[in-house]
Amino acid sequence: MGIMDRVEYHHSVNSLGAAEWNALGAIDNPFTRYEFLAALESSGCVGRGTGWEPRYLTLRDARGLAAAVAAFVKTHSFGEFVFDFAWARGYERLGRRYYPKLTLAAPFTPATGPRLLMRADLDREALAARLLAELERYAASHALSGVHALFLEEAARAACARRGWLLRRDCQFHWSNRGYTSFEEYLATFTAEKRKKARRERRRVAEAGVHFETRRGGELDEALLDRIYALHRDTFVRHGHEPYLARAFFSEVARTMPESLMVKLALRGRMVVAAAVFFTGGDTLYGRYWGAAADYHSLHFEACYHQGIEFCIAQGIGRFEPGTQGEHKVSRGFEPAITWSAHYIADEDFRAAIGEYLEREGAAVDAYALEVQGHVPYRDRRSLGRLA
Repeated sequence: MGIMDRVEYHHSVNSLGAAEWNALGAIDNPFTRYEFLAALESSGCVGRGTGWEPRYLTLRDARGLAAAVAAFVKTHSFGEFVFDFAWARGYERLGRRYYPKLTLAAPFTPATGPRLLMRADLDREALAARLLAELERYAASHALSGVHALFLEEAARAACARRGWLLRRDCQFHWSNRGYTSFEEYLATFTAEKRKKARRERRRVAEAGVHFETRRGGELDEALLDRIYALHRDTFVRHGHEPYLARAFFSEVARTMPESLMVKLALRGRMVVAAAVFFTGGDTLYGRYWGAAADYHSLHFEACYHQGIEFCIAQGIGRFEPGTQGEHKVSRGFEPAITWSAHYIADEDFRAAIGEYLEREGAAVDAYALEVQGHVPYRDRRSLGRLA
């Protein structure tokens, strides 16, 4: 690998170049792309006063940018989807500060992706160790309680484990494309009861006079984005809080990464009555947000799940990650998948206590995922993939 000539922390991704950042392997995942991160900044979703203050770590050598990490100094734990509020309360009860902390993540995005970005010609294992050691040093020198790397792909998870970081697992529900040529062929793999239920859901939506159109980012004008955002915001407000993402964010990603943004519009006649927002990247479709103007029977399942699966089959996309939680996804063909995070806790006593807790939690997560796998709708469960 050689010695890195320069270690830097940046308060904005705009101080870096899009081409050099994306060249580190960020381009394959929509949420690690320069354009996604820049849109979060320009729309005010992250930055000063948001609790998400960028600290982009970069390492450079004679050839230029060698490695980078999208890290954020956090003063709360909202928008992470790896829940450590109980850890923070434990710190507070003993009169210690849990915040600020350092978080490696795609903000507001519970999707596995690369967290340690590196140039392809370098020794990845050695460079990963260097990045993690530098993050530990930064936490110590800035009085941060620890470093938290969320939704890790396998290589980063292994690197964190080698450094002795605590590993945490959770369970999501993902869909795998097993070479289906049509939605009906896919449904043919269901048991009769589950197949009948899925068809009934789709029929109810059609009988309500709702049909769907697919729009990529470049096909979304500002008026349509206004409508999509209003529907999306209403879903959040009905759950008691404002959405994480600002309206301007959607205009920016539609402009800068139009091929990655996809929206399923539900229409009655010419009126948009619901919308589901997706991103695509590599061989994966990511479901992100949705909203509806009225309570149509089964519309949520159709817009967010059936339409996404049908899109994957038509486009030959291998994987569909619809987001967090939701056992209701299982009966529609989604299977339990383990997701990973890693945690460097600076305080040794808390590190030991959290480590013991994670052992118990991990066993419970594994048992839950195994139990849920027994309820997938497929006739032949023997041919299904094993839990990640």
